[in-house]
Amino acid sequence: MIVLRLLIQTVFLAIGQIWANKIRALLTTLGIIIAVMAVVTVVASLDGLKGFVLKEFETFGARKMWVWGWVPRDMRTTTSWSDVKISVFEAQQILEGSGGAIEQLTPTTDSRYDVQAGRVLQRGVEVTGVWPEWHDIEQRTVIYGRPISRIDDEESRLVCLVNDKAIEELELDEDPTGSYILVKQYRFLIVGVLETKEVSPMFGGGDSQSEIVIPFNTAKRLNPYGWNTILAQLSSPESAPEAEAAVRLILRTQRNLSPEDEDTFRIEIVQSFIDQFNNLARGVTLISAGVVLVSLLVGGIGIMNIMLVSVSERTREIGLRKAVGARPSVVLLQFLVEAVVLCVVGGLVGLALGQAIVLGLRAVLGEYLSAVGVPAWAMVLSMGFSAVVGVVFGMFPAIKASRLDPIVALRHE
Repeated sequence: MIVLRLLIQTVFLAIGQIWANKIRALLTTLGIIIAVMAVVTVVASLDGLKGFVLKEFETFGARKMWVWGWVPRDMRTTTSWSDVKISVFEAQQILEGSGGAIEQLTPTTDSRYDVQAGRVLQRGVEVTGVWPEWHDIEQRTVIYGRPISRIDDEESRLVCLVNDKAIEELELDEDPTGSYILVKQYRFLIVGVLETKEVSPMFGGGDSQSEIVIPFNTAKRLNPYGWNTILAQLSSPESAPEAEAAVRLILRTQRNLSPEDEDTFRIEIVQSFIDQFNNLARGVTLISAGVVLVSLLVGGIGIMNIMLVSVSERTREIGLRKAVGARPSVVLLQFLVEAVVLCVVGGLVGLALGQAIVLGLRAVLGEYLSAVGVPAWAMVLSMGFSAVVGVVFGMFPAIKASRLDPIVALRHE
């Protein structure tokens, strides 16, 4: 109880000393204020930016994987691109041999054709051939009509889906299901209208464009030499390494590649980009932490300097306190608490300024940092660092004060 009362009295005494020298205390704690403000602002900004990017990845599809043929540079004189094109058989082998790492997939092929509806002709419209699984992988629902079915693909039916942009450019009805359009002079029946998926500009999105989706086998009838790509959906983001290893093993086996041969295909997984971004974010956070640590050290040196000045100024006070019975430990506690209070007050000011900056960033960059906020751990960490700096850099002045000889101190001018 006595220790608690002594501690409370010491804290109030420290606050009184700070208040009596407000300008000096403010200048002294400027390093602490800037450091804590930097911690709060940087952590909140990085956290908000990270949340925004990961949300965009989630919208795009965190479980997606692409596989396509590739001719290594050393093989381009002996191997053609048609030799390495992904086949439907390989796609089926990948789906069956992935061991559950790949949930579903579809081969895709893209071409551009002239498309006509009545008297309206649009040139170079993108036409994509897919399996029915494409709808689930791309999360593309049908607003009107029906999706592409398995029997459409097996029988190579001349059916198609269009999106709202294609409806607008071809001047079709709002619900054009049941009407016909000409694709490369072939008469296609519109069986459904696709919901246009908004893709972030960071993934090559932006303004929507006309889309026509047809069965994959139908697309290969229109262009047997079209380029094929496998679009797959992983069973979970954690299965990315397993899926990549399975695809590499299957394709290398199917293509009779020796251990010395380079891969004649490429694999890209969204989860790998997410992992790279998380590593980058961690690196930036560590660099920021180093900068903040330097600022804290500078602030701590300022605290130690001003506490040494305070000991020198209050030498007679220290001698008087010791003469009336104050123990060295009490004097040490007094100056140590003053240093800690000084740092904590600076930390609180820095925390308030950091919060103000974060609110300003949220107001200005709400589109990108709408969820930005200061995590509780960042506030605790910054205040904890402030207290530790107070203890570390206040210890030497406090020890010096506690060891003063009372007689010498009372004679001090």
